[in-house]
Amino acid sequence: MKSPAKREAFLFVMQYKYYIIYKPYLVLSQFTSAGGKPCLKDFFQVEKDIYPVGRLDYDSEGLLILTNDPSLNHRLLHPQFVHEREYLAQCEGLITTEAVQQLIPGVPVNINGADYRTKPCKAILLKEAPQLPDRNPPIRFRKNIPTSWIRLTLTEGKNRQVRKMMAYTGFPVLRLIRCRIENILLMDMQPGDMKSLSQRTIYRQLFGK
Repeated sequence: MKSPAKREAFLFVMQYKYYIIYKPYLVLSQFTSAGGKPCLKDFFQVEKDIYPVGRLDYDSEGLLILTNDPSLNHRLLHPQFVHEREYLAQCEGLITTEAVQQLIPGVPVNINGADYRTKPCKAILLKEAPQLPDRNPPIRFRKNIPTSWIRLTLTEGKNRQVRKMMAYTGFPVLRLIRCRIENILLMDMQPGDMKSLSQRTIYRQLFGK
C-alpha cells in the first residue's frame, strides 16, 4: 500500500491540465511545424503531453482547447456528442437576408470529395462589425467592395465548413474567428493569449456538470 505522501504525489502527476487559447491567424493547430509554417509551439508553452482538441484552419483564428484529458477529447470530437461552436465571419459583399435564410436549414457542400448537406444552424447578420483584435496582417481594404459580418452557430465541425457554407451563398469569407465552444467564450482574449482552467470549470462550461 502506498504511503499518503506517495499517493498524493501519484494523484498530482495524474492530474489533467486544461487551457483555452486564442490561436492567431496563419498558425497551425498543432505543436509541430510543417512546411516552415508557424505552429502552436511558437506561441504557447505547455506540458509535453498537452494537445489541441480538434483544430482551427491555418487561416482561421480564435478559441481552441488544449488538454491531456482523453475523456474530454472524446466528448468533444466524437460525432455522437453534439455541442455548439460559434463563429464570427467577415465576408466579401453585403450579405442578404436571403443568404441567411439559406444557411439556417443547411446547404450542400463538398467534404473530402463527397456531397454533404450541413446540419441546421443559427445564422444572424450583424448590423455592425464586432469589437475584435486587429488581424495581422489585416484584411486588404478595397474601396469598391464592401464587407459584412455574420454570426454562425454550428453543432458540427466539418473541414472548412463555414467557408464552404458562405461560398455557397455567394459571400466568401475574408476573416473567420471561433468565439465560443458551448459556454466557453473567447471574451477579451488577444491572439496568443492562454488561460488555465480547472477541471470543474471546463466540464461545467462544456457539459453543464
